[in-house]
Amino acid sequence: MGQDSVFPLWVAIPLVIVLIIYFVPLIQIIHKAGYSRWWVLIWLVPIANFVFLWIFAFSRWPLEDRK
Repeated sequence: MGQDSVFPLWVAIPLVIVLIIYFVPLIQIIHKAGYSRWWVLIWLVPIANFVFLWIFAFSRWPLEDRK
């Protein structure tokens, strides 16, 4: 990665740190709600993440069905 790199390392490292800070709690929340942890990957897809947010907020959670 030289001076003319399109995505320099000084940008990549903070980006990875922010993603970890954001996704680790999100994974736990999704898992505690009764969904698969793999659903967190939908947050990387533009527009689909907003759709899933609304579906997730207003649907019955699998955890509610277990009680």
